[in-house]
Parts: sequence; C-alpha cells; structure tokens
Amino acid sequence: MTGLVVLIAALAVTACIAWALTALNGRFRTRSGADVLTADDLGGALGERATLLHFSSAFCSPCRAVRTLLTDVAGRVDGVAVVEIDAESHLELVRRLDVMRTPTVLVLDSGGAVVRRASGLPRREQVLAALAAA
Repeated sequence: MTGLVVLIAALAVTACIAWALTALNGRFRTRSGADVLTADDLGGALGERATLLHFSSAFCSPCRAVRTLLTDVAGRVDGVAVVEIDAESHLELVRRLDVMRTPTVLVLDSGGAVVRRASGLPRREQVLAALAAA
C-alpha cells in the first residue's frame, strides 16, 4: 500500500512539473538588467526599430521553426532585423546573456538593449507583442 501512495505522489509531482514547463515554454519575459549588445557582438547589423536575436544549435529541431517564424515576422514588420547565432560557437556571449537552452529569442530595442526574452518556441502573436513593447 505504501508503494502505491509513493507512486501516486510521484506521478502528481511529475504532472505539475510538466504543466509548469509547458506553460512557460516560448513565453516572453521582461528582461531585468542592462544587457546592451552592439553590431560587433552580434556579427550583424541592428534593426532600425528592433532586433530579434535567435540562439540556435545544429541539432535543435525547434530552432528551424523559430528561424522560419522570426524571418516571416521581420519581413512583415518594418525596421526589424533577425540575427541568428550558433550557441556552440559563441559560448562567451551565451554565458554573458545566461542562455540556458536553444532556441532562445531575445528582443533588442533600436539601441541594442535586451528588453524581452523567450526560451522555447514562441507563437507569432507573442513575437509581435514583444516587438510592440520594444
């Protein structure tokens, strides 16, 4: 009987953790701190209005979907640039910005300050709302 109680408790804890991770995946959060990036940091030009910075890796399948989404959004919104960075090749920048997983998307304002960030695959509406806030 004790084993059954332990099993049910473990399943309940696992379900709660899975729900929390699913709820947070791809959501943009306001970035606290004063991380400011330059075109030299990114290896590409900043957008006139905003820049979508996408950290990816070679074996990340959601990264391909994020790349397509961000390119589409940047094509529809004037003044927005997309910069993709291979996380494995830029470990110093990954550590500096506390990127813990791929895909991670950072929204930079026109001056290069990080204003929003999301880990995981965001939805189009979330990207557009994060751009509006920048």
